[in-house]
Amino acid sequence: MNVALIRLSALGDVVHALPVAAALRRSLPQARIVWLAERREAALLRANPAVDAVVPVDTRGWRRARSVPALVREAGAMSALVQHLREERLDVAIDLQGNAKSGLVTAATRAPLRIGFVAAWCREPVNALFTNLRIRPPREARHVVEQCLALVEPLGARPATVEFPLPFDPEAEGRVDDFLRGAGLKPRQRLVVLNPGAGRAAKRWPLDRFGQLAGRLAEEARAAVLVVWGPGEEEAAATIAGMSPRGGVLAAPPTGLAELLAVLRRASVVVAADTGPIHLAAALGTPCVGLYGPTSSERNGPWGQIGSVLACPDGKVESLHVPRVYRAVLGALERDGA
Repeated sequence: MNVALIRLSALGDVVHALPVAAALRRSLPQARIVWLAERREAALLRANPAVDAVVPVDTRGWRRARSVPALVREAGAMSALVQHLREERLDVAIDLQGNAKSGLVTAATRAPLRIGFVAAWCREPVNALFTNLRIRPPREARHVVEQCLALVEPLGARPATVEFPLPFDPEAEGRVDDFLRGAGLKPRQRLVVLNPGAGRAAKRWPLDRFGQLAGRLAEEARAAVLVVWGPGEEEAAATIAGMSPRGGVLAAPPTGLAELLAVLRRASVVVAADTGPIHLAAALGTPCVGLYGPTSSERNGPWGQIGSVLACPDGKVESLHVPRVYRAVLGALERDGA
């Protein structure tokens, strides 16, 4: 059996879908599992033991194409994708995203069985037009991980445990160790990782509060603080680190996905909004403190650590104040024995 998983983006959402691949691998060990993802997120799936092949899909490129040469180029890429999917001879396609673009990709697989959510559960109800077996997750499936797993039950995949297969790059692990040693961090020293970025402005906790939190953690809790950052966020990380002139707060060097995973593996606690790094940290079992405003912590909280989320009743993340977050981080450090 050849099975396609369609979860194109974003990073945190791809993390939430990883247990689907693990469940299929355990339940259908002979199946060939192909994952379709955006080029940026595809890095998380390479060398993944639960996935046999990764097919990069550039829908971001499709949307950016404006000139005639760009449109011709993207049309050629789409044609090549359709041909590649035809050659895969897919039997089943599982749409884990539930919007229009993932529906189009699902249809392009030409799989006889195309599984997705019922329209009421889709991000965009039109998605249901592209599937022919539509699933309504059970009432008790409140987290998005559980909702995704409901889509593989028709194939007999019912995992006893939720697994997050993640890549491990020894060279990246060594580079992170070298950086931390060079920064003067001792192997057993408390390390709090802050991630100030998020895909939407409404999710981002103010930089000055991150700076105040970092300073208190460095000075009062005697923790080393590392600020990680993604594309376009370097200045924000440097700003937070610069708010603590006495030291103890560092901006991370540029990190690819492999280096980010290495950092998160070494963290005592990770503090972040509802964004990719916090979901990676939770998947690794690293203690998290989630800063949640407009998104549901029940559905999108760090897996297994919903109780560590600081949610704002008014839906505004700026309603979270530094003392509350500081206390939560201290509590996580104490629980972890750091």
